[in-house]
Amino acid sequence: MTTTCPSGQHSHHDVYAAQCPCRALLDLLANKWSALAIGALEDGPQRFGELRRRLQGVSPKVLTQTLRRLEDFGILDRTVYPAVPLHVEYALTPLGQSAAIPLNALRSWVEGNIDHAFRPEPTAT
Repeated sequence: MTTTCPSGQHSHHDVYAAQCPCRALLDLLANKWSALAIGALEDGPQRFGELRRRLQGVSPKVLTQTLRRLEDFGILDRTVYPAVPLHVEYALTPLGQSAAIPLNALRSWVEGNIDHAFRPEPTAT
């Protein structure tokens, strides 16, 4: 699907075109940790530690990088509350909430179809 680029940077958006800026957003949303972080934030704002516990297996470094990229693209907001110790919460923006809908469907599809996805190769006799 192609649409006219409102920024005027190029004639249209085409995710299949190598130079289209859509690719960077697709890359971000197709990333496992991004998709899972967005899903975790569907339940409401969360602190870093809560997200890290929810996203089992993510390192603090990777989670930090993921959250920064999501913030840079306007998918989530980072709010710092002045307290001792500092209280930081992450929440989906309206853009992030709209991205959560198809990502939720994808996660549900994966959970419902994982048993059909891996077929062991027959062993040679």
